[in-house]
Amino acid sequence: MEKKSDIKLLRSWFSCYCTRVELALKLKGISYVCIEEDLGNKSDLLLKHNYVHQKVPVLLHNEKTIAESLIILEYIDECWTNTPKLLPDDPYERSKARFWANYFDQKYMASLIKIFVSKDKEQEKAIEEFSEILEVFEQGISRDFPQGTPFNSHNSLGFLDIVVGSAGCNYKAFFEALRVDYPVEKNPNYFSWMDSLREGPLMKDTLPPHDKLVAKIKEKFNLENKS
Repeated sequence: MEKKSDIKLLRSWFSCYCTRVELALKLKGISYVCIEEDLGNKSDLLLKHNYVHQKVPVLLHNEKTIAESLIILEYIDECWTNTPKLLPDDPYERSKARFWANYFDQKYMASLIKIFVSKDKEQEKAIEEFSEILEVFEQGISRDFPQGTPFNSHNSLGFLDIVVGSAGCNYKAFFEALRVDYPVEKNPNYFSWMDSLREGPLMKDTLPPHDKLVAKIKEKFNLENKS
């Protein structure tokens, strides 16, 4: 039986990518040691185990290194085969979940950062692009998963719930930090999904505190001084 010290997670508390990994570990009932990283002063441990990207999260499993959040999620699912499973057994269903997880990371996350770093007319345009990306995402999820996201029967989190919810459930903190009154009615299915996920006990226990996250976002993107 593995000891808690056999599994270590190098993380930053405010990173949604790290939240993903913590959600998966907790969902699987895996004990682990959490090592908080200061990304402004990266530890030798992080530089040793992720010398390519020098980013978190990094999972250390019996001193084996696994980096990149989506890869870590699949590693956890394949290594600890106890239920609940994150990804479905059917290869086609797995491929759809992976496709939309990749879309979310490449499109949603990039468009969100664009809102944070822009202002005035550029920010208005970025918000419109964000809304369009969410609309495509909503339509794709509805088409590919008409019965709901894989393995999400409101009893357990699935792969997409973890990938999307780890960031999307913080949408109120994002918009508060930006001082943006985003019309959530433009993307009702997405925001309803996020609100539902956020009410789950595991998500509540793992997401960063709202006020603390708002303050961190303002600091990271210098939003207090934006005019």
